[in-house]
Amino acid sequence: MGLITSLLGLPLAPLKGLIRLAELIQDEAERQLRDPAVVRRELEEIETARATGVMSEEEAEEAMNLILQRMTGQPAGPVGDTERR
Repeated sequence: MGLITSLLGLPLAPLKGLIRLAELIQDEAERQLRDPAVVRRELEEIETARATGVMSEEEAEEAMNLILQRMTGQPAGPVGDTERR
């Protein structure tokens, strides 16, 4: 039975390989997005850009908020959308 199943599944092998490759790429991308070293470097770059005047205070705050939202998994809302209670 295993031989017949293998032969019938053979045409789907490239598709299964492609799906597995896509899963591996997605896992690696998510790992890099949440890597603390990468996040720290991005925050340092934002701070340097703000300190040198390349970014305004508002742009730096928005960029930092986007990074923090990405880290916490919260969806990004409209720019300037801060809920106050």
